[in-house]
Amino acid sequence: MSLPSHNNDRFVLVTEVGTRDGFQAEKQFVPTEIKAKAINAMIDAGVTSVEATSFVSPRAVPQMADASEVMALIERKPGVRLTALVPNARGAERAAAAKVDMMAAFVSVSDTHCRTNLNKTRAQALADFTEFAPIAQQYGIALRGGIATAFGCPFEGEVSLDHLLTVVETYMRAGALHIGLGDTTGMATPPVVTRSVEAIRKRFPEAIIALHFHNTRGIGLANVMNGLDLGVREFESSIGGLGGCPFAPGATGNICTEDLVYLLHECGYQTGIDLDALAAVANDIQGVIGRELPGQYMKAGARLKLSSLESVRRAVG
Repeated sequence: MSLPSHNNDRFVLVTEVGTRDGFQAEKQFVPTEIKAKAINAMIDAGVTSVEATSFVSPRAVPQMADASEVMALIERKPGVRLTALVPNARGAERAAAAKVDMMAAFVSVSDTHCRTNLNKTRAQALADFTEFAPIAQQYGIALRGGIATAFGCPFEGEVSLDHLLTVVETYMRAGALHIGLGDTTGMATPPVVTRSVEAIRKRFPEAIIALHFHNTRGIGLANVMNGLDLGVREFESSIGGLGGCPFAPGATGNICTEDLVYLLHECGYQTGIDLDALAAVANDIQGVIGRELPGQYMKAGARLKLSSLESVRRAVG
């Protein structure tokens, strides 16, 4: 499928990952109907790119055991891209049967994190990708190569640019023009992001780069601003700020979709998303999860939202 071309440089594609990256971290199973309802509501709010679910083993990630059922309940609309995470050939066949628009792989630059997260080495994980990539191509399904620990690893420290470029090269050779750089451990800073993006652009100018930041150290949106300055026009985020990596010590949630959209709109970028409608979805999901989520816009509202004097405490005496 194809998304609108958006030749306008002021358009930014926001990819929602909350129903996959966010929900999979929840211990209490989120009902299938709730997952699909959330996705449909976000699409109604103008979100055109959603990482909806994951076709992993139900034993490994019980929260994603209903991947096919979730896909079946999504109300498809023209111009909306539905992506699913796929770990291997078996998952690719299931994803193809569910008619996903894009299959996403996930490999860590850090070999240690890859073994912790996927129980396999980086080379083994890349071999799995090259095995299932032809399945996607057989069905005419686009491929995205996701790269975890792209900006640092809590076990190994700085990651090698050579290793990063090796992962990108494997993806590109197998047909994945879409490359997602993941700040899995919240270690990204603007200089690190610049170094990584520029290295990929120099070697693979045809790559379509998306950035996925966490807010572990409070600079997720600062990294977004840096990415925008670098010309990146696709960012991944999670409704309400859900999610985080359970295999990365101290890692907190993804940057929040509503907060990201608010920032982009305030800076004059276009997303096609109704921010208040999106915030309403975030509030609904917060009620489902049963705890306060870190998103800020859904609490504070628009910058110019006015209050009456009677609604606030006033100094006396």
